[in-house]
Amino acid sequence: MPVRVGCAMWANRDWIGRALPADTRPPQLLAAYSRRFGAVEGNTTFYGLPSPGSVRRWADEAPESFRFLFKLPRTITHERRLRDAGDEVAEFCRRVEPLGPRLGPTSVQLPASFGPDQLDLLDRFLAALPGDRPWSVEVRHPDFFAGGTSEQALDGLLHRRGIDRVVLDSRALFSRPASGEAERVAQEAKPRLPVRPTATGPFPVVRFIGHLDPEVSATHWARWFPVVARWVEQGRSPALLLHTADNVEAPEQALRFVEGLLAHSPDLVTEVVPAAEPDPGPTAATLPLS
Repeated sequence: MPVRVGCAMWANRDWIGRALPADTRPPQLLAAYSRRFGAVEGNTTFYGLPSPGSVRRWADEAPESFRFLFKLPRTITHERRLRDAGDEVAEFCRRVEPLGPRLGPTSVQLPASFGPDQLDLLDRFLAALPGDRPWSVEVRHPDFFAGGTSEQALDGLLHRRGIDRVVLDSRALFSRPASGEAERVAQEAKPRLPVRPTATGPFPVVRFIGHLDPEVSATHWARWFPVVARWVEQGRSPALLLHTADNVEAPEQALRFVEGLLAHSPDLVTEVVPAAEPDPGPTAATLPLS
């Protein structure tokens, strides 16, 4: 089972000449990014649906091994709060359908006010989702991180549905006082919640919020090496999506994460081209699942 590593976006001109080839033109950013990384977090769909033409271009530019991890629009999760949203969900699914196998788990990202008393609503919503694609759920309510009955009920619900719980790890970001405006804004915007390395479905998703200092990030992401290896041994295909406060160095940190992961578990398969390889093409190794 492959491990897919990527970032929170693909269209960042600051990456040209760094993690992406120097001759990359802005319209080629997705093609260049998807030859280097195995996944991307699709935040744009949280704010609105992409045009049909954009989706067709994405399908043409990204290889079938690549995965888009979109979010359901906020009109569904935050405005309607999962109620009477069947038409909106159906339209979202129709809009991204051309991506076919490139669709990774779509996230149902819930607001912090969505608490344990609404788990029945979440269960009904998940039961109605199309079963031809993977889904994930990200929660923010503190009761889901307290290790009590509410968290057990959530994990049990997701396990029963075969849907993964998105893991947000912001420990690196908050490990030191903000060193500049970008980190200050990020610390104000990002949740600071306990980390629950829980896999409840086949495609675990980790959103890792790194520090601008890659050495600080490295001390925290190393904790994920044995977790990722264990998930793969269980037959799961995890994705780790790395953010930083300004995202300028996020791709380089993602590549360093892969190097550390493969140093820890050399036989893992990663859909990422390591920095040492000038030519595009995923690494290929076989992981024994015994």
